[in-house]
Order: sequence, then structure tokens, then C-alpha cells
Amino acid sequence: MELQGDLAYHRGVRLLFHPSIEDVSVEAILHALSDPVRVAIFTEVAASNCSMSCTDLEHASSQAIPKSTLSQHFKALREAGLIRSERRGVEMQNTSRCAELDKRFPGLIRSIVRAHDIQQRQAAKSPRHRSTKRAVRRG
Repeated sequence: MELQGDLAYHRGVRLLFHPSIEDVSVEAILHALSDPVRVAIFTEVAASNCSMSCTDLEHASSQAIPKSTLSQHFKALREAGLIRSERRGVEMQNTSRCAELDKRFPGLIRSIVRAHDIQQRQAAKSPRHRSTKRAVRRG
């Protein structure tokens, strides 16, 4: 492994930073999940029983997300300790760290995911949300 500035490289590939579970804080989790796109991505990863590639999650949000922006969202989730990412060829595979997080902060992640689901269901029922969807389809 070689260091260049603050970045660590192994065989010319930048290594991914994953905080130890002891270094994960509630503040970092809440900050990472304060963005609607990141919380949508995280809830999809958390609900999955297997790893998901970045490509699998391109449309986690109601809007298409550019790959560069998606990479930044994954970095924020990873550095907050919410997901673990692993390179497999050209793909990045992502898994949740829910089991580890539940041991550190019992019930926190489950509550956040449940609250997000409730919010999404309510938004889908709201007349404002439906009219916005129609306007987008027509536009």
C-alpha cells in the first residue's frame, strides 16, 4: 500500500475508506441520510438481501442521477458507516452495515427506514405529489 496525500492506494487503485463501527456516530448517520437521494439509495440497499451495484441504484430516486453524483452519494453513505462497498471488476458492489449498526445503536436504522417508508407512502397519496407526477409525464 502506498500513500499519496490523504489517499491510500494498492496496486494503483484507490482504497475505499470504511470507518470501524466504533467510529460511526449518530451525527454522521443522520447527516448522510438528510439528503433525499441518499436515504432512497440506503433504504434500497438496506432492504436487499444481496449486494447491489451502483448501476442497480441509478434510479433509486424519482429522478435520473448522473454517475458522478451517484458516486458522491455512495461515498457519503460509506464514510458515514452505513454501507460497505467493494470493487468487483468495473462495478462497485454495496451492502448495508445494518447488523453492525443495530448492535451499536439498537433500533436506530430500523426506525429511520420505517419513517422513510411512511413518508414515501404519504407523499404518494398526496394530491400535490400526483399532480407533479402528471406534469412530469406530460413535460
